[in-house]
Amino acid sequence: MNDNLAKWRRIRALTLKETRQILRDPSSIAIGIIFPLMMILLFGYGLSLDVTKVSVAVLDNDASAESAGLIGAFRLSPYFNLTVTHSLGEAEKLAMDRTVDGILQIPSNFSRKLHSGGAQIQILVNGTDANQARIMQAYAQGPVGTWGAARPASGSNVAVGSVIVTSRMWFNSANDSHFFLIPGLIVLVMTIIGAFLTAMVVAREWERGTLEALFVTPMRAGEFLASKFIPYFGLGMIGFVLCLLAGQFLFHVPLRGSLFLLCLASMIYLVVALGIGLLVSTLVKSQFLASQLAMLLTFLPAMMLSGFLYDLRSMPIAVQVITYVLPARYAVALLQTLYLAGDVGAVIWINLAILSAMAIALVVATRLVTRKQLS
Repeated sequence: MNDNLAKWRRIRALTLKETRQILRDPSSIAIGIIFPLMMILLFGYGLSLDVTKVSVAVLDNDASAESAGLIGAFRLSPYFNLTVTHSLGEAEKLAMDRTVDGILQIPSNFSRKLHSGGAQIQILVNGTDANQARIMQAYAQGPVGTWGAARPASGSNVAVGSVIVTSRMWFNSANDSHFFLIPGLIVLVMTIIGAFLTAMVVAREWERGTLEALFVTPMRAGEFLASKFIPYFGLGMIGFVLCLLAGQFLFHVPLRGSLFLLCLASMIYLVVALGIGLLVSTLVKSQFLASQLAMLLTFLPAMMLSGFLYDLRSMPIAVQVITYVLPARYAVALLQTLYLAGDVGAVIWINLAILSAMAIALVVATRLVTRKQLS
């Protein structure tokens, strides 16, 4: 009983010491609180995968009522800003200067071909940004389809047995990329706080020479790790709450799943990130090297290979295989599902189980490595 009481007293004293050290260190506060706020604002307002208000030069060589109606459909679309030009050379110059992102060219025989059933228009898209070019090509089908569907109602060329397609966007009905990005941003923030900050805590003790002073105390390795873990876990949860509030009140991202499961998944992933950081910090005695390793092992994979920005299925098979060992992959899948789709058990429980296994493995590995160094 006395041993247990002494153990908890040592953990409490070491935790208070680490907490005071965090509060007195401006860099820890900056990385733990200010940096997540900056990331939320920069990624939330500055990063968007949506393509809206695309500038398009229009060249109407037909000048007919039909071509005017088609151009009007493009004007009504929320995705296009039209600039009228009078020659192909003028339109090409605007495209070369990047004043416009594409050219809509209507041929001189458009109305005549339309009445004979074979009209065509040309969409010239700037392929410098391949992703934007593909999206523009897809968006151009919308105004054309809307105009074509409205023509039978006007009494011309009435089609018999026509099919009307009604589409619905599941899980992100607003078609807003922020709904997709904010869950991944939460993972990114907890990765930085959990891995980057803790990667330097033990290395900092080595560099300052304070670890040798702790060797002569009754402190045990598990107590030492607990004192490092608890304050940064609290700091990571502060970052999580900030992201949660920003997603709700700044970007209005709906949470369709359970708030309890969202918090549970976030806490388990934070334990994983803390475990990686502490393991790196225990193995490396240089703060600089520890921070670089943490960046290489956690932040960059979480940014590029977790599904936060890019679809994993579009990556080469070899890269897809690598992503299966990255904790951020499972955390992003969990949070995106809880935010956008709800409590989908087939996705949630398998990813929670994998993250939990990773958390246990990392804590055990860190404990074993630390015991060897402190004993």
